[in-house]
Amino acid sequence: MRNRSTKATLGSLVMVFQSVVVFFATLVGFGLQVYPDPAVIWGVGLGLSVVLMIFPAVLGKPGTYKLGWALQILVVLLGLWVPLMYFLGTVFLGMWAWGMIAGGTIDKARAAKNKLDSTESGN
Repeated sequence: MRNRSTKATLGSLVMVFQSVVVFFATLVGFGLQVYPDPAVIWGVGLGLSVVLMIFPAVLGKPGTYKLGWALQILVVLLGLWVPLMYFLGTVFLGMWAWGMIAGGTIDKARAAKNKLDSTESGN
């Protein structure tokens, strides 16, 4: 089992839950016929939902946190078709931000503790 950073773990949790919300927003968009072509609704909604579901597999690699922020903005922009997504997207954006800040802080504290423990055990 590999050690994942807390930042990547919290970000992954947010994205997986968010993918379910985006799927249900896709169903709402389809039911309300928010766009004349249903294929576009399904393509955008399911595409984004699948990307959000798979993204945690690569989260933590270089550049993926920036891409994660971009995905959060895309979810908020779904509010153009399903207005409730402005609210839900903003909630998930806040959870993502919290995960990035808190996770980064925990990871730095853990690294400092490990460094201190290794110097103490070396004496």
